[in-house]
Amino acid sequence: MNTFKYTARDAGGRRVDGTRQAESSTEILGWLREHDLTAVAVEQVSAGGGSQRKRIRGRRKRIKSSDLSAVCWQLTTMLEGGVPIAAAVGTIADDIENIRLRDILRQIQEKMEKGEPFSESIAKFPKVFNNLCCAIVVAGETGGNLPRSLRKLAQYFDSRDNLARKVKGAVAYPAFIFGFVVLIVVFIMTFIIPRFRLIFEQFGSRLPAFTRGFMAVYDAVCHNLHIGLTVVALTAVLAAVAYYKTVKGHYFFSRLALGLPLLGKIFTQAFVALFCKTTSTLLASGVSVLEVFEILATMTRNDVIKLALVNSRNNIMEGSNISMSLFNSGFFPNMVVKMVQVGEESGSLPPLLDRTGDYYEKKVDATISTVMGLLEPAMIVTVGAIVLVIVLALYLPIFSISGVGK
Repeated sequence: MNTFKYTARDAGGRRVDGTRQAESSTEILGWLREHDLTAVAVEQVSAGGGSQRKRIRGRRKRIKSSDLSAVCWQLTTMLEGGVPIAAAVGTIADDIENIRLRDILRQIQEKMEKGEPFSESIAKFPKVFNNLCCAIVVAGETGGNLPRSLRKLAQYFDSRDNLARKVKGAVAYPAFIFGFVVLIVVFIMTFIIPRFRLIFEQFGSRLPAFTRGFMAVYDAVCHNLHIGLTVVALTAVLAAVAYYKTVKGHYFFSRLALGLPLLGKIFTQAFVALFCKTTSTLLASGVSVLEVFEILATMTRNDVIKLALVNSRNNIMEGSNISMSLFNSGFFPNMVVKMVQVGEESGSLPPLLDRTGDYYEKKVDATISTVMGLLEPAMIVTVGAIVLVIVLALYLPIFSISGVGK
């Protein structure tokens, strides 16, 4: 339990000072609101009795969606409690363990204390606060309801973080299985087969044909391993060059990613869910449709998806409605097109897109479950087949010599 010193004002504008124990400054803000007090400043009291801002040791690490979500939720709570935006940002910065985000928030606080709006201050850090964040904050400032916009932004970050974890899990599982099989093969080739090789040298030419064939393959793999590694390395380098340097290569690998068995379906459904959630959040915050598609095009590195978004935006600029533009792009599923059409006709596009995003998030869950269900038996069969081949190749000579194979 920590001790905090607070400064607030009551309904009559009179200043109220005091101290109170709580787990966090957010709890203090809630208590002040319950007592009809508007918080001005909340500081943690040190063990020696002097007041100073809370110092937390942290690590300089990558800023995640979960970090930004926590910031948005805290800002929403403080702004609704009457805390000035600059003071709220400073208080949050003192409680953050991520050193990089803490430094950025303190720079934002300094800019706002010099008179810059919150939207312009965060726009100076595009790698952390992207176009979507800036657009929603600008809409909140313009509409005079910044806490509501920040709440929507926090919900969006929560949803995106949850979706990203699911997709990463679906991609990591096949990679783990492949790595596991490779480790088994390397272990057997390194420690098991050489021991049997010493035994087989005593058999001369009396080895069964299956064993001789297996040992020939083993020798070819061992003797040409450096060639295989060179080929793999060159292929990886060429693929990277094609991906980063050439337009055709980038587009080819973009199509390849969406065309992968099962995984491509997960990538497509995940982006559709992200598209629906993002569009819903931006439209509900008052961002224009054209700006929505411009922001969405910057949120993906897949050329196929980006081209669909750019074409949709161009069609809207030429006078087409959103649903027809999505249909003409050839990327979005019919359900999304129909839901957008209904939303346009009924004037309830943001809530309909939000529910459509929920539906596709469930589809991502179902597809991931299918992938896991298929990979588990596939792994068992693959490992079993490898072990069976190796056991047969290594033990057939022993069986034949002992007369068991007769």
